[in-house]
Amino acid sequence: MSTVSAPEVDIAMLLNQASYALGVRMGAALAEVGVTVREYCALWKASEADLTQRELADAAWMDKSTVVTTLDALTARGLAERRPAPGDRRVKVVGVTAAGHDAVARAHRVVQDLYDELLGDVRDRDRAAFLRVLTELVDGPLAAPFHLEGPAQRRKRTAAA
Repeated sequence: MSTVSAPEVDIAMLLNQASYALGVRMGAALAEVGVTVREYCALWKASEADLTQRELADAAWMDKSTVVTTLDALTARGLAERRPAPGDRRVKVVGVTAAGHDAVARAHRVVQDLYDELLGDVRDRDRAAFLRVLTELVDGPLAAPFHLEGPAQRRKRTAAA
């Protein structure tokens, strides 16, 4: 029986723990603003450009049903609105209300304070390297979260492996 060494570091466990802990802390911090993490993400992306619900789902890395549920909550509270797209009245564009823009601005401050707290003891050079590598991973080999892939994308990825 051959012996295979364990990986030097369990990257999956570290990323999972970091994501979970950050999500919990972010959720608690954003509760002070009155939005959830998903609502913040949707408002942020919708405040940057006129996006259809489908485009917002892609920009916020959410599936369509999650975006619909999130937008339902945001519109009920007067933070967002759905309006017909100029070129096609059947398509809805997501708009952010004045109250929504205010919530996004407050949430940006809360989230930046949290990031500064979390990375406060990390040297600037190491912080820049961490953010660069994390961005490269998410833009590259970790670009397609499995839950957002359609069956054709999964088949293509599986065939390439």
